[in-house]
Amino acid sequence: MIKQKLEKLIKGQSRGARDIKQAGPSRGAGGLGSQPVAPGKSPVPNMPPKAPQSLFGNVFFWLLIGLGVYFVLNAYSAESRQGLPEKPITEVLKLVREEKVQDVTVTGDDLEILLKDGEKFTAKKESGISFDQLLKNNDISVDKLGGKLMVKRPVSWDQIIGTFLSVLFPIILLVFLFRQFRLAGGDMLNFGRARVKVFNKETAVKTTFADVAGNQESKRELIEIVDFLKNPEKYRKLGARIPKGVLLVGPSGVGKTLLAKAVAGEADVPFFSASGSEFMEMLVGVGSARVRDLFARAREAQPSLIFIDEIDAIGRQRGTGFVGGHDEREQTLNQILAEMDGFDPRTNVIVLAATNRGDMLDPALIRAGRFDRRIVVPLPDLADRKEIISLYTKNKPMAPDFSSEKLAKKTVGFSGADIENMVNEAAILAARAGKTEISNKDLDEASLKVTMGSERKTMQTEEERRTTAYHEAGHALVATYSKDMDPVQRISIVARGGSLGHTSLPPERDRYGETKTRLLSMIATMLGGRAAEAIMFDDVTTGASDDLDKATKIARDMVTQYGMSSLGLVSYGAKSMFGIWRNPFDDEPKYSQEIMAKIDAEVKKIVDDCFETAKKILLEHKDQLTLVADKLLEVETLDGDEFRALLGLPVPEPNNGNGGGAEDNTERADKPNGNATTGSTGPGK
Repeated sequence: MIKQKLEKLIKGQSRGARDIKQAGPSRGAGGLGSQPVAPGKSPVPNMPPKAPQSLFGNVFFWLLIGLGVYFVLNAYSAESRQGLPEKPITEVLKLVREEKVQDVTVTGDDLEILLKDGEKFTAKKESGISFDQLLKNNDISVDKLGGKLMVKRPVSWDQIIGTFLSVLFPIILLVFLFRQFRLAGGDMLNFGRARVKVFNKETAVKTTFADVAGNQESKRELIEIVDFLKNPEKYRKLGARIPKGVLLVGPSGVGKTLLAKAVAGEADVPFFSASGSEFMEMLVGVGSARVRDLFARAREAQPSLIFIDEIDAIGRQRGTGFVGGHDEREQTLNQILAEMDGFDPRTNVIVLAATNRGDMLDPALIRAGRFDRRIVVPLPDLADRKEIISLYTKNKPMAPDFSSEKLAKKTVGFSGADIENMVNEAAILAARAGKTEISNKDLDEASLKVTMGSERKTMQTEEERRTTAYHEAGHALVATYSKDMDPVQRISIVARGGSLGHTSLPPERDRYGETKTRLLSMIATMLGGRAAEAIMFDDVTTGASDDLDKATKIARDMVTQYGMSSLGLVSYGAKSMFGIWRNPFDDEPKYSQEIMAKIDAEVKKIVDDCFETAKKILLEHKDQLTLVADKLLEVETLDGDEFRALLGLPVPEPNNGNGGGAEDNTERADKPNGNATTGSTGPGK
């Protein structure tokens, strides 16, 4: 009866657990944007419910029963021994000497004494000495016993349980582990199976290029891959070879994974998705085995697509590094190289890989014949950002004056993931304030929160607030009166992140190169805060440390990389390993100590000249510097139009939206084909 009730209880819990369903929209991996999953659909295939496991089939249940029996038997034996009185061993020896003892039964250290008058009692002797020896030590002869001296060799329950645990428990544990792996859909001996996610038309929601917003150039290149998979004979007739691999290179959050899913969805072929780190394991040889299994499964399902995300985890250059190579990673890479070389020309399998560190990959991996194509997925431009913003705001209640084009102009340098995060933060801010619509103000605040952090209610003295106000006003005025600088969008002395204030100058357009004039203006703008402190207080603070660091970096790049100094058109930039780290095996500079001294002198000259330029601008507009600083102390934040109106400058037509724009506090000059943005932060980083 109890057994039936327990089984009914277990089955009821299992049914309850199966009734819990997880549902929700599915989105591409932080890319350019993806359409939400239609209601009622699930990205995860419906798996058949597992049969409930009976309580009596659980090994731990039987272990619990065994322990219960052990304790019951131990308690019973102890109780049976407690039925006789116990006397000291000296009393036993005295009775033996007086010849009153009939029988003695020795069980370990326990003695059971039977007297000639029929009385029974127990005693305990000293451990490590027999009863015979005890009698001899006390000059008592064994002949004085009226009966027998019996010695029993007991087998205790402790010994039985100990033997059982040492022999049978490891076997039971192995059986249990095998059973649990089978119930989980795996096998202990299946470490070599590739841990990939498989998507096909029967088990997953189909993703197409229509679900990917922006980046038309990358999609156009990938359309050819789709055609290869759909119509391989069309190309074979002309002697064309299907590309073996396509490498997607781009920053994080631009939609590389989503583009790969769209290729599989458009071609309507199975999609094997894995991360580079999933091939690495503690056991030697597991990575190679998983690579072999992945390619074998893809060949069986051809035409198919293999996607390896973050391939730099296993595809880094061999033979370089700080502490030598990693044998297991290199063996895994070697196996990938061998598998891609072993493709039959008639094999209709294409390998897609994604990385944001293309400079780290081994040359043997990215050569022609393996990854034949290298597709760069850049940050979205203005048109792409407008499309992405429209996608992420489509199902959200936006204010009537919202414009995706205005927001796109203020989000230069944002990736698709950044835009999605910004829109989501704006929705959270609006909901927190009890609004029914998302306004431009919410989006402005969200962009600041994403790029700089939330507001900090930092307790500052009035003198510190005054210093911060003049510091930020100095940045804004120098930017306003310098050549080729973007207009000021926001000035604030409200602390955010690690700064006590900020001046926002987001680019008006996407830039892919910088002029010398603009770079000098950027350095002067960064030094405007320090110049304002020196002019107004005849003293300086530590708040300009970050400005000085970034201004010096731009100046050094102008001298060593861009040929914008009196040292001529010679590149003195040190080559780095993997793009960011210096090569420890190539520490020696490629130029003399004399050139190094000249480089330092040129960098100092550029920075000093720009500082003097900033001081000159502020001295010419000292009244405006005081006016802006006083206004900041009063209202704490000025937007671009309010700032220009305060200076008496013409306010442009509202074609870029109002309020602060997308924040980018990185003062840098990127190399050609890269975006360049400038900004500044207040003192007290």
